[in-house]
Amino acid sequence: MDARPGAAEDRAAAPEPYRLDPAGGCPHAVNARLRAHGAVAPVTLPGDIEGMVVLGHDALRDFLADPDVAKGPQHFAALAEGRIPEGWPLRTFATVPGMTTADGADHRRLRTLVSSAFTARRVEALRPRVETVTKGLLDGLAEAAASGDGVADLRRHYALPLPLGVICELFGVDPAHQERLHRLSSLIVATDTEPAQAVAANHELTGMLGAITEAKAAAPGDDLTSALIAVRDEGGDRLAQPELIGTLMLMIVAGHETTLNLVTNAVRALCAHRDQLTLVREGAATWADAVEETLRWDSPVSYFPFRYPTRDLTVDGTLIPRGTPVLAGYSAAGRDTDAHGPDADRFDLTRTDRAKHLSLGHGPHYCLGAPLARMEAAVALEALFTRFPELDLAVPEAGLTRHAGFVGNSVRALPVRPGRAAR
Repeated sequence: MDARPGAAEDRAAAPEPYRLDPAGGCPHAVNARLRAHGAVAPVTLPGDIEGMVVLGHDALRDFLADPDVAKGPQHFAALAEGRIPEGWPLRTFATVPGMTTADGADHRRLRTLVSSAFTARRVEALRPRVETVTKGLLDGLAEAAASGDGVADLRRHYALPLPLGVICELFGVDPAHQERLHRLSSLIVATDTEPAQAVAANHELTGMLGAITEAKAAAPGDDLTSALIAVRDEGGDRLAQPELIGTLMLMIVAGHETTLNLVTNAVRALCAHRDQLTLVREGAATWADAVEETLRWDSPVSYFPFRYPTRDLTVDGTLIPRGTPVLAGYSAAGRDTDAHGPDADRFDLTRTDRAKHLSLGHGPHYCLGAPLARMEAAVALEALFTRFPELDLAVPEAGLTRHAGFVGNSVRALPVRPGRAAR
Protein backbone atom coordinates (compact mmCIF):
# COMPACT_ATOMS: atom_id res chain seq x y z
CA MET A 1 0.00 0.00 0.00
CA ASP A 2 1.18 3.45 -0.72
CA ALA A 3 0.04 7.02 -1.06
CA ARG A 4 0.92 8.83 -4.23
CA PRO A 5 0.10 12.24 -5.70
CA GLY A 6 -1.49 10.85 -8.87
CA ALA A 7 -3.92 8.64 -6.99
CA ALA A 8 -6.76 11.10 -7.60
CA GLU A 9 -6.81 9.82 -11.19
CA ASP A 10 -7.69 6.35 -9.84
CA ARG A 11 -10.67 7.81 -8.01
CA ALA A 12 -11.89 9.57 -11.14
CA ALA A 13 -11.80 6.29 -13.06
CA ALA A 14 -13.39 4.26 -10.27
CA PRO A 15 -16.80 2.60 -10.77
CA GLU A 16 -19.94 4.20 -9.41
CA PRO A 17 -20.36 3.44 -5.69
CA TYR A 18 -22.56 0.42 -5.04
CA ARG A 19 -25.43 1.21 -2.67
CA LEU A 20 -25.44 -1.50 -0.03
CA ASP A 21 -28.94 -2.68 0.79
CA PRO A 22 -29.59 -2.00 4.51
CA ALA A 23 -31.99 -4.96 4.53
CA GLY A 24 -29.14 -7.30 3.67
CA GLY A 25 -29.55 -10.39 1.52
CA CYS A 26 -27.15 -12.98 0.15
CA PRO A 27 -23.78 -11.24 -0.22
CA HIS A 28 -22.16 -13.54 -2.75
CA ALA A 29 -23.78 -12.16 -5.90
CA VAL A 30 -23.00 -8.62 -4.73
CA ASN A 31 -19.42 -9.64 -3.96
CA ALA A 32 -18.94 -11.07 -7.44
CA ARG A 33 -20.24 -7.84 -8.99
CA LEU A 34 -17.98 -5.65 -6.85
CA ARG A 35 -14.97 -7.95 -7.21
CA ALA A 36 -15.18 -7.65 -11.00
CA HIS A 37 -13.84 -4.11 -10.61
CA GLY A 38 -10.90 -5.10 -8.40
CA ALA A 39 -9.98 -5.87 -4.81
CA VAL A 40 -11.41 -2.58 -3.51
CA ALA A 41 -14.78 -1.02 -4.35
CA PRO A 42 -16.59 2.19 -3.41
CA VAL A 43 -19.92 1.74 -1.65
CA THR A 44 -22.69 3.96 -0.38
CA LEU A 45 -23.62 3.30 3.25
CA PRO A 46 -26.98 4.13 4.84
CA GLY A 47 -27.55 7.87 5.00
CA ASP A 48 -25.61 8.42 1.76
CA ILE A 49 -22.27 8.13 3.54
CA GLU A 50 -19.42 7.34 1.16
CA GLY A 51 -17.39 4.30 2.10
CA MET A 52 -15.21 1.56 0.68
CA VAL A 53 -15.04 -2.21 0.98
CA VAL A 54 -11.87 -4.28 0.63
CA LEU A 55 -12.84 -7.58 -1.04
CA GLY A 56 -9.66 -9.28 -2.21
CA HIS A 57 -7.96 -11.72 0.16
CA ASP A 58 -4.43 -10.36 -0.13
CA ALA A 59 -5.53 -6.73 -0.18
CA LEU A 60 -7.69 -7.25 2.91
CA ARG A 61 -4.96 -9.13 4.77
CA ASP A 62 -2.52 -6.29 4.19
CA PHE A 63 -5.09 -3.59 4.93
CA LEU A 64 -6.05 -5.14 8.28
CA ALA A 65 -2.42 -5.14 9.39
CA ASP A 66 -1.44 -1.73 7.98
CA PRO A 67 -0.12 0.65 10.67
CA ASP A 68 -1.70 3.57 8.80
CA VAL A 69 -5.18 2.09 9.29
CA ALA A 70 -7.00 2.88 12.55
CA LYS A 71 -10.17 1.92 14.41
CA GLY A 72 -10.62 5.01 16.57
CA PRO A 73 -13.75 7.10 15.81
CA GLN A 74 -11.68 10.30 15.79
CA HIS A 75 -10.36 9.13 12.40
CA PHE A 76 -13.87 8.84 10.87
CA ALA A 77 -14.11 12.01 8.76
CA ALA A 78 -17.90 12.11 8.40
CA LEU A 79 -18.34 11.60 12.16
CA ALA A 80 -15.87 14.38 12.95
CA GLU A 81 -17.74 16.66 10.54
CA GLY A 82 -21.06 16.03 12.28
CA ARG A 83 -22.64 14.13 9.40
CA ILE A 84 -23.42 10.96 11.37
CA PRO A 85 -26.70 11.31 13.32
CA GLU A 86 -27.27 9.54 16.62
CA GLY A 87 -29.74 7.12 15.03
CA TRP A 88 -27.42 6.04 12.21
CA PRO A 89 -27.70 2.22 12.18
CA LEU A 90 -23.93 1.68 12.11
CA ARG A 91 -23.05 4.30 14.71
CA THR A 92 -22.53 1.81 17.55
CA PHE A 93 -19.91 -0.05 15.50
CA ALA A 94 -18.01 3.22 15.13
CA THR A 95 -18.36 4.73 18.57
CA VAL A 96 -18.78 2.08 21.28
CA PRO A 97 -15.90 2.49 23.77
CA GLY A 98 -13.69 -0.55 23.98
CA MET A 99 -11.12 -2.57 22.11
CA THR A 100 -12.95 -2.51 18.75
CA THR A 101 -12.57 1.27 18.58
CA ALA A 102 -9.16 1.56 20.22
CA ASP A 103 -5.69 1.63 18.72
CA GLY A 104 -2.12 1.13 19.87
CA ALA A 105 -1.46 1.02 23.60
CA ASP A 106 -5.12 1.56 24.49
CA HIS A 107 -6.13 -1.42 22.39
CA ARG A 108 -3.41 -3.61 23.89
CA ARG A 109 -4.43 -2.59 27.43
CA LEU A 110 -8.09 -3.46 26.86
CA ARG A 111 -7.37 -6.67 25.00
CA THR A 112 -4.99 -7.90 27.69
CA LEU A 113 -7.70 -7.61 30.33
CA VAL A 114 -9.81 -10.39 28.79
CA SER A 115 -7.41 -12.30 26.55
CA SER A 116 -6.39 -14.81 29.23
CA ALA A 117 -9.94 -16.18 29.28
CA PHE A 118 -9.77 -17.13 25.61
CA THR A 119 -6.46 -18.95 25.31
CA ALA A 120 -6.55 -22.35 23.63
CA ARG A 121 -5.92 -24.04 27.01
CA ARG A 122 -8.72 -22.18 28.80
CA VAL A 123 -11.12 -22.82 25.94
CA GLU A 124 -10.32 -26.53 25.90
CA ALA A 125 -11.14 -26.63 29.61
CA LEU A 126 -14.63 -25.39 28.68
CA ARG A 127 -15.25 -28.29 26.31
CA PRO A 128 -16.98 -30.58 28.87
CA ARG A 129 -19.37 -27.76 29.76
CA VAL A 130 -20.11 -27.05 26.09
CA GLU A 131 -20.78 -30.74 25.48
CA THR A 132 -23.20 -30.85 28.42
CA VAL A 133 -25.06 -27.76 27.22
CA THR A 134 -25.21 -29.20 23.69
CA LYS A 135 -26.76 -32.44 24.88
CA GLY A 136 -29.54 -30.57 26.66
CA LEU A 137 -30.21 -28.39 23.63
CA LEU A 138 -30.51 -31.43 21.38
CA ASP A 139 -33.19 -32.77 23.72
CA GLY A 140 -34.98 -29.44 23.31
CA LEU A 141 -34.61 -29.57 19.52
CA ALA A 142 -36.16 -33.04 19.48
CA GLU A 143 -39.06 -31.84 21.63
CA ALA A 144 -39.63 -28.81 19.40
CA ALA A 145 -39.70 -31.04 16.32
CA ALA A 146 -42.08 -33.48 17.96
CA SER A 147 -44.54 -30.67 18.67
CA GLY A 148 -44.04 -29.07 15.23
CA ASP A 149 -44.93 -31.86 12.79
CA GLY A 150 -41.33 -33.04 12.76
CA VAL A 151 -39.90 -29.59 11.99
CA ALA A 152 -37.95 -27.29 14.34
CA ASP A 153 -36.02 -24.05 13.93
CA LEU A 154 -32.43 -25.13 14.47
CA ARG A 155 -31.24 -21.54 14.72
CA ARG A 156 -33.61 -20.73 17.57
CA HIS A 157 -33.42 -24.00 19.50
CA TYR A 158 -29.75 -24.91 18.97
CA ALA A 159 -27.41 -22.52 17.18
CA LEU A 160 -28.45 -19.52 19.30
CA PRO A 161 -28.70 -20.77 22.90
CA LEU A 162 -25.35 -22.59 22.82
CA PRO A 163 -22.98 -19.62 22.26
CA LEU A 164 -25.28 -17.15 24.04
CA GLY A 165 -25.48 -19.38 27.10
CA VAL A 166 -21.73 -20.02 27.18
CA ILE A 167 -20.66 -16.39 26.81
CA CYS A 168 -23.23 -15.23 29.38
CA GLU A 169 -22.02 -17.90 31.80
CA LEU A 170 -18.41 -16.74 31.32
CA PHE A 171 -19.40 -13.16 32.14
CA GLY A 172 -21.78 -14.09 34.94
CA VAL A 173 -24.93 -12.84 33.22
CA ASP A 174 -28.16 -14.28 34.60
CA PRO A 175 -29.88 -16.63 32.11
CA ALA A 176 -33.05 -14.58 32.57
CA HIS A 177 -31.38 -11.74 30.65
CA GLN A 178 -30.37 -13.81 27.62
CA GLU A 179 -33.44 -13.45 25.44
CA ARG A 180 -33.49 -9.68 25.95
CA LEU A 181 -29.76 -9.43 25.28
CA HIS A 182 -30.12 -11.25 21.98
CA ARG A 183 -33.09 -9.14 20.92
CA LEU A 184 -31.20 -5.92 21.59
CA SER A 185 -27.97 -7.11 20.01
CA SER A 186 -29.87 -8.19 16.89
CA LEU A 187 -31.22 -4.66 16.52
CA ILE A 188 -27.78 -3.17 16.99
CA VAL A 189 -25.98 -5.37 14.45
CA ALA A 190 -28.76 -5.00 11.85
CA THR A 191 -28.29 -2.23 9.30
CA ASP A 192 -31.96 -1.68 8.57
CA THR A 193 -32.99 -0.66 12.09
CA GLU A 194 -34.99 2.57 12.12
CA PRO A 195 -33.13 5.52 13.74
CA ALA A 196 -35.42 5.87 16.76
CA GLN A 197 -35.37 2.12 17.33
CA ALA A 198 -31.56 2.01 17.01
CA VAL A 199 -31.18 4.77 19.62
CA ALA A 200 -33.65 3.08 21.97
CA ALA A 201 -31.97 -0.33 21.61
CA ASN A 202 -28.53 1.14 22.27
CA HIS A 203 -29.72 2.99 25.36
CA GLU A 204 -31.58 -0.06 26.65
CA LEU A 205 -28.60 -2.37 26.15
CA THR A 206 -26.21 0.13 27.75
CA GLY A 207 -28.55 0.49 30.71
CA MET A 208 -28.94 -3.25 31.04
CA LEU A 209 -25.18 -3.83 31.03
CA GLY A 210 -24.76 -0.98 33.51
CA ALA A 211 -27.22 -2.64 35.88
CA ILE A 212 -25.36 -5.95 35.52
CA THR A 213 -22.03 -4.31 36.39
CA GLU A 214 -23.59 -2.54 39.39
CA ALA A 215 -24.92 -5.85 40.68
CA LYS A 216 -21.54 -7.51 40.18
CA ALA A 217 -19.74 -4.66 41.94
CA ALA A 218 -22.03 -5.14 44.95
CA ALA A 219 -21.76 -8.94 44.92
CA PRO A 220 -18.75 -10.15 42.90
CA GLY A 221 -18.67 -13.68 41.59
CA ASP A 222 -16.26 -16.04 39.85
CA ASP A 223 -16.82 -14.55 36.40
CA LEU A 224 -15.15 -12.21 33.91
CA THR A 225 -17.39 -9.24 34.66
CA SER A 226 -16.39 -9.32 38.32
CA ALA A 227 -12.74 -9.69 37.30
CA LEU A 228 -12.96 -6.67 35.00
CA ILE A 229 -14.58 -4.60 37.76
CA ALA A 230 -11.81 -5.60 40.16
CA VAL A 231 -9.18 -4.50 37.67
CA ARG A 232 -10.98 -1.19 37.20
CA ASP A 233 -11.26 -0.57 40.93
CA GLU A 234 -7.74 -1.63 41.81
CA GLY A 235 -6.02 -0.06 38.84
CA GLY A 236 -7.71 3.31 38.98
CA ASP A 237 -7.60 4.38 35.35
CA ARG A 238 -7.03 0.94 33.84
CA LEU A 239 -10.67 0.46 32.86
CA ALA A 240 -13.14 3.33 32.82
CA GLN A 241 -16.86 2.64 33.22
CA PRO A 242 -17.65 3.33 29.52
CA GLU A 243 -14.84 0.95 28.55
CA LEU A 244 -16.26 -1.70 30.89
CA ILE A 245 -19.72 -1.38 29.33
CA GLY A 246 -18.23 -1.35 25.82
CA THR A 247 -16.14 -4.44 26.56
CA LEU A 248 -19.18 -6.32 27.83
CA MET A 249 -21.19 -5.23 24.81
CA LEU A 250 -18.49 -6.43 22.44
CA MET A 251 -17.88 -9.76 24.14
CA ILE A 252 -21.54 -10.66 24.62
CA VAL A 253 -22.81 -9.44 21.24
CA ALA A 254 -19.90 -10.65 19.11
CA GLY A 255 -19.43 -13.66 21.38
CA HIS A 256 -22.72 -15.17 20.34
CA GLU A 257 -23.83 -13.54 17.06
CA THR A 258 -20.80 -14.75 15.10
CA THR A 259 -20.93 -18.33 16.39
CA LEU A 260 -24.70 -18.40 15.89
CA ASN A 261 -24.19 -17.60 12.20
CA LEU A 262 -21.26 -19.99 11.92
CA VAL A 263 -23.20 -23.00 13.22
CA THR A 264 -26.26 -22.07 11.14
CA ASN A 265 -24.21 -21.68 7.95
CA ALA A 266 -22.28 -24.91 8.57
CA VAL A 267 -25.47 -26.94 8.95
CA ARG A 268 -26.87 -25.39 5.76
CA ALA A 269 -23.66 -26.17 3.89
CA LEU A 270 -23.42 -29.78 5.08
CA CYS A 271 -27.08 -30.47 4.33
CA ALA A 272 -26.64 -29.06 0.83
CA HIS A 273 -23.41 -31.03 0.26
CA ARG A 274 -24.15 -34.50 1.60
CA ASP A 275 -21.00 -35.86 -0.02
CA GLN A 276 -18.93 -33.59 2.25
CA LEU A 277 -20.89 -34.71 5.29
CA THR A 278 -20.12 -38.28 4.30
CA LEU A 279 -16.41 -37.48 4.25
CA VAL A 280 -16.58 -36.47 7.90
CA ARG A 281 -18.62 -39.49 8.89
CA GLU A 282 -16.15 -41.80 7.15
CA GLY A 283 -13.14 -40.12 8.77
CA ALA A 284 -11.77 -38.56 5.58
CA ALA A 285 -12.32 -35.10 7.08
CA THR A 286 -12.99 -33.72 10.55
CA TRP A 287 -15.64 -31.51 12.11
CA ALA A 288 -12.91 -28.90 12.53
CA ASP A 289 -12.41 -29.07 8.75
CA ALA A 290 -16.11 -28.39 8.29
CA VAL A 291 -15.86 -25.35 10.56
CA GLU A 292 -12.88 -23.91 8.68
CA GLU A 293 -14.40 -24.47 5.28
CA THR A 294 -17.64 -22.82 6.40
CA LEU A 295 -15.67 -19.84 7.70
CA ARG A 296 -14.04 -19.52 4.29
CA TRP A 297 -16.96 -20.38 2.04
CA ASP A 298 -19.81 -18.67 3.86
CA SER A 299 -18.30 -16.33 6.46
CA PRO A 300 -20.62 -15.55 9.39
CA VAL A 301 -19.72 -11.88 8.92
CA SER A 302 -19.97 -10.33 5.49
CA TYR A 303 -18.92 -6.66 5.67
CA PHE A 304 -17.51 -5.68 9.05
CA PRO A 305 -17.35 -1.97 10.05
CA PHE A 306 -15.05 0.06 10.34
CA ARG A 307 -11.45 0.97 9.74
CA TYR A 308 -10.13 4.35 8.59
CA PRO A 309 -6.91 5.21 6.77
CA THR A 310 -5.02 7.86 8.72
CA ARG A 311 -3.54 9.08 5.43
CA ASP A 312 -4.53 8.66 1.80
CA LEU A 313 -3.79 5.04 0.87
CA THR A 314 -3.73 3.33 -2.47
CA VAL A 315 -4.81 -0.28 -2.11
CA ASP A 316 -4.51 -2.53 -5.15
CA GLY A 317 -4.56 0.55 -7.39
CA THR A 318 -7.56 2.20 -5.72
CA LEU A 319 -7.29 5.34 -3.62
CA ILE A 320 -8.92 5.23 -0.20
CA PRO A 321 -8.93 8.81 1.09
CA ARG A 322 -7.98 9.51 4.69
CA GLY A 323 -10.93 9.21 7.06
CA THR A 324 -13.03 6.97 4.78
CA PRO A 325 -15.06 4.31 6.62
CA VAL A 326 -13.86 0.98 5.23
CA LEU A 327 -15.67 -2.34 5.50
CA ALA A 328 -13.75 -5.61 5.75
CA GLY A 329 -15.28 -7.83 3.06
CA TYR A 330 -14.78 -11.19 4.76
CA SER A 331 -17.37 -13.11 2.73
CA ALA A 332 -15.83 -11.86 -0.52
CA ALA A 333 -12.23 -12.59 0.51
CA GLY A 334 -13.23 -16.17 1.33
CA ARG A 335 -14.25 -16.81 -2.28
CA ASP A 336 -11.44 -14.84 -3.92
CA THR A 337 -10.25 -17.00 -6.82
CA ASP A 338 -6.81 -15.37 -6.72
CA ALA A 339 -6.32 -16.79 -3.23
CA HIS A 340 -8.39 -19.98 -3.33
CA GLY A 341 -8.24 -21.03 -6.97
CA PRO A 342 -10.84 -21.21 -9.73
CA ASP A 343 -13.09 -23.46 -7.60
CA ALA A 344 -13.31 -20.98 -4.71
CA ASP A 345 -17.12 -21.07 -4.97
CA ARG A 346 -17.14 -24.80 -4.18
CA PHE A 347 -17.65 -26.09 -0.63
CA ASP A 348 -14.89 -28.68 -0.30
CA LEU A 349 -13.55 -30.09 2.96
CA THR A 350 -10.56 -31.64 1.20
CA ARG A 351 -9.06 -28.38 -0.06
CA THR A 352 -5.62 -27.74 1.37
CA ASP A 353 -6.13 -24.00 1.79
CA ARG A 354 -9.43 -24.08 3.70
CA ALA A 355 -7.78 -22.51 6.78
CA LYS A 356 -6.38 -19.69 4.64
CA HIS A 357 -9.21 -17.30 5.31
CA LEU A 358 -9.70 -13.99 7.08
CA SER A 359 -13.19 -14.54 8.47
CA LEU A 360 -11.99 -14.14 12.06
CA GLY A 361 -9.89 -11.11 11.22
CA HIS A 362 -6.17 -10.50 10.94
CA GLY A 363 -3.60 -8.29 12.59
CA PRO A 364 -3.97 -6.57 15.99
CA HIS A 365 -7.76 -6.89 16.01
CA TYR A 366 -7.85 -10.62 15.22
CA CYS A 367 -10.94 -12.12 16.89
CA LEU A 368 -10.21 -12.70 20.54
CA GLY A 369 -12.89 -15.38 20.78
CA ALA A 370 -11.72 -17.39 17.76
CA PRO A 371 -10.66 -20.48 19.76
CA LEU A 372 -14.01 -20.53 21.58
CA ALA A 373 -16.04 -20.08 18.38
CA ARG A 374 -14.15 -22.89 16.65
CA MET A 375 -14.56 -25.26 19.57
CA GLU A 376 -18.26 -24.51 20.08
CA ALA A 377 -19.03 -24.94 16.39
CA ALA A 378 -17.12 -28.23 16.06
CA VAL A 379 -18.78 -29.67 19.18
CA ALA A 380 -22.21 -28.49 18.00
CA LEU A 381 -21.86 -30.05 14.55
CA GLU A 382 -20.55 -33.38 15.78
CA ALA A 383 -23.23 -33.71 18.44
CA LEU A 384 -26.01 -32.66 16.05
CA PHE A 385 -25.24 -35.03 13.19
CA THR A 386 -24.33 -37.88 15.54
CA ARG A 387 -27.65 -37.62 17.37
CA PHE A 388 -29.67 -36.96 14.19
CA PRO A 389 -27.87 -38.61 11.24
CA GLU A 390 -30.88 -38.07 8.96
CA LEU A 391 -31.21 -34.34 9.72
CA ASP A 392 -32.00 -32.22 6.69
CA LEU A 393 -33.45 -28.82 5.81
CA ALA A 394 -37.24 -28.63 5.88
CA VAL A 395 -37.36 -25.97 3.16
CA PRO A 396 -35.16 -25.39 0.10
CA GLU A 397 -32.20 -23.05 0.54
CA ALA A 398 -33.91 -20.54 -1.76
CA GLY A 399 -36.85 -20.41 0.62
CA LEU A 400 -34.82 -19.26 3.62
CA THR A 401 -35.13 -15.62 4.71
CA ARG A 402 -31.79 -13.84 4.87
CA HIS A 403 -30.30 -12.13 7.91
CA ALA A 404 -31.32 -8.52 8.52
CA GLY A 405 -28.50 -6.22 7.39
CA PHE A 406 -25.24 -6.51 5.50
CA VAL A 407 -22.91 -7.04 8.46
CA GLY A 408 -23.98 -10.50 9.54
CA ASN A 409 -24.27 -13.25 6.94
CA SER A 410 -26.81 -15.99 7.57
CA VAL A 411 -30.55 -16.66 7.62
CA ARG A 412 -33.17 -15.59 10.14
CA ALA A 413 -34.50 -19.10 10.75
CA LEU A 414 -33.39 -22.61 9.79
CA PRO A 415 -36.31 -25.08 9.73
CA VAL A 416 -34.99 -28.63 9.85
CA ARG A 417 -36.35 -32.15 10.09
CA PRO A 418 -34.12 -33.90 12.62
CA GLY A 419 -35.48 -37.34 11.72
CA ARG A 420 -34.93 -40.35 13.92
CA ALA A 421 -32.36 -40.06 16.66
CA ALA A 422 -29.45 -42.49 16.57
CA ARG A 423 -29.49 -45.20 19.19
